[in-house]
Amino acid sequence: MIKCKNIHKSFDKLQVLKGIDLQINQGEIVAIVGPSGAGKTTLLQILGTLDKPDSGDILYEDVDVRRLKDKDLAAFRNQNIGFVFQFHQLLPEFTALENVMIPALIGHASHADARKKAQKLLDLMNLSDRATHKPAELSGGEKQRVAVARALINEPSVIFADEPSGSLDSQNKTELHRLFFDLRHRFHHTFVIVTHDDSLAQLTDRIIYMKDGQIT
Repeated sequence: MIKCKNIHKSFDKLQVLKGIDLQINQGEIVAIVGPSGAGKTTLLQILGTLDKPDSGDILYEDVDVRRLKDKDLAAFRNQNIGFVFQFHQLLPEFTALENVMIPALIGHASHADARKKAQKLLDLMNLSDRATHKPAELSGGEKQRVAVARALINEPSVIFADEPSGSLDSQNKTELHRLFFDLRHRFHHTFVIVTHDDSLAQLTDRIIYMKDGQIT
């Protein structure tokens, strides 16, 4: 599904990625692990098209994303990729429902359709009664489930998650991890997860170990 070949990335004189070759298959749940500074988040951002490599190729099926112009790349990302971040990145001025709707509205869905899909996803996340609450009124676990719903609204083929349970307590971690596998079972999503959580990594289909900008 996703193939990258010989990915290099530097920031000034610091070489962060040193020739990454990787393939992610449809429906896999993959963990990327390694010490701080290994390049995990940089790789995730490049795979997710949030950043560009200095050199190398990235293919989604038959789409070479490095050849897409910025506008086309943004549209591709909106329709094909979902993101879950450690600190959820919800917009504080909007309700849970409105936060979930945003990617659909960016993708030119009608307000009515976006609202209907967002409500269904909040129902799926057992957050029906929290739809009108703003992030400051939600628990950490609830915020992260809203973030997952937001990632799902455009029915992406792949979800990238960067330390998704890093800010959660043990119970909410367990529930979030279970949710990822339930979603894969229901919707066949692919998940690529950067994590320091060994309990999550051990549950995944495959663990990719990184050190010093390389896959070991």
